Amino acid sequence: MAPLGLVLFLGLVAALANLGGGLLLLKSGAQRYLHAFVAFGSGFLIAVAIVEMLPESFHLAPITAPLWILAGFCGVHILEHTLVAHFHFGEETHPHEFLHAGTAYSLTLGLAAHTFFDGIAIASGFAFSGKLGWLIFVGVLLHKLPEGFTVASVMLAGGQGKRLAVFAAAALGASTLAGVIAIRIVPSLAHYGLPVSAGVALYVAATDLLPEVNRERGLHYRLLFLLGVAVMILLSALQ
Repeated sequence: MAPLGLVLFLGLVAALANLGGGLLLLKSGAQRYLHAFVAFGSGFLIAVAIVEMLPESFHLAPITAPLWILAGFCGVHILEHTLVAHFHFGEETHPHEFLHAGTAYSLTLGLAAHTFFDGIAIASGFAFSGKLGWLIFVGVLLHKLPEGFTVASVMLAGGQGKRLAVFAAAALGASTLAGVIAIRIVPSLAHYGLPVSAGVALYVAATDLLPEVNRERGLHYRLLFLLGVAVMILLSALQ
């Protein structure tokens, strides 16, 4: 298992990236880079899930891993699209859908559960190998800015002030760090956390991030997606 200090530090970096996404929303002109992050991040994350997380999960538990992977996939779907009335990555442009502040808070809660598993994924990866941990960390980090950006925009669309918007982004970061700490406190949870996180990663990359990329026109977004895949495979081969 990787040193505690390193894993906690990387969890903190990921958490600060959530906060950075919220602050990014308040910075004029910075939003234009968001879709580039989403495109590259979706490619990297889906490659990490398929090439690294799934094989390691099947190696750990050949019989039960598929069920845990499916549980992660279905669980995040329920959180994002059943318990929460509306969800998509990026800036919220339909404020009429957020007339009730409670809707914005419920989506923040759903995203916080999602980011908890980001932390679970990072710590679980390092529990088995440094290579897997670093690849998962990079994959998670690349979609942290969009997460923070999304939750901050939802809070603003729900009629909340800038302070609460930034606080919501910080809450996602705190939830990420909590996921890291949970695995460090109970290391045996990593055997379940890794396959569950693999299912979550597949869902996030394929149904949250990639559809946002597909909405954007321009070949460069498709190339950024493929670049994300290629960079992950290259990093995996070099480890």
